[in-house]
Amino acid sequence: MRQSISQFEIAFEQETTLERRRREQLRRRAVNRSRARRMTRDEQVGKVRFSVLAVCLTATVAVVVVAMFEAFSFLIA
Repeated sequence: MRQSISQFEIAFEQETTLERRRREQLRRRAVNRSRARRMTRDEQVGKVRFSVLAVCLTATVAVVVVAMFEAFSFLIA
């Protein structure tokens, strides 16, 4: 009887240790997934911001070129 209780306690302790390791592993996996999602989201946001910047610069160049030619044609005429 005493030996079976001792075996039960040892088995319980081993199961507790395994469960603790499993929880820690799951937590680490969740942290890694969260980090990967955040990096992907930041990358996408960066691409959108760069695209908006490129469009704004292109539009600015177009407006300035048109304005310069209009002013030049006004001065010549």
